Amino acid sequence: MKAPRIPIAAPGRTLPPPALRPDIESVLLSPERIRRRVARLGDDLTREFSGRELVVVAMLHGTVVFLADLLRHLPLPLQLDFLAGSSYRSGTRPGVLRMTRELRLDVRGREVLIVDDILDTGRTLEFVRDRIARLRPAGIRTCVLLDKPSRRERPIQADHVGFQIPDVFVVGYGMDHDERFRNLPFVGVRRITPLKGDGG
Repeated sequence: MKAPRIPIAAPGRTLPPPALRPDIESVLLSPERIRRRVARLGDDLTREFSGRELVVVAMLHGTVVFLADLLRHLPLPLQLDFLAGSSYRSGTRPGVLRMTRELRLDVRGREVLIVDDILDTGRTLEFVRDRIARLRPAGIRTCVLLDKPSRRERPIQADHVGFQIPDVFVVGYGMDHDERFRNLPFVGVRRITPLKGDGG
């Protein structure tokens, strides 16, 4: 089967609203572009899982906005569960992922779709996929809104991808920086250098 074309999102010149410009450098993905792409992902997933019941496993917390929109485009019998993890840096090796919320549904013999906001190093998705595989589901597929291949450290790819993006710090549409910006309706590039004249 021919691999689906993944839209490329490159940093553009679209500026965020004036009040956000000290924090957000540019709009990477507009609300309308996100809306169209999520609808397309929903169509693709609906065709793939037609006639089968699905367990959607979402990673907390960055995926919640994407998840809510995606679910509205899945007219399928499904159940929803969540996983959450943290990379503890005190008392263990840096970057070691530990689960802080486990699955509550039994996925043995069932079709599982893992949904996450962004795939960058691949460590989290690989960890979660392998963890679920040990529960013996019938199959596992993965869907991410954003793919940042330049950051990959593990040989893993998502089965369904919204957009491929460069190595920029993104916030909005559920994604945060210190729990801020999750409510933005677009995906923006976080400003990491001070504005000219800011004295920094």
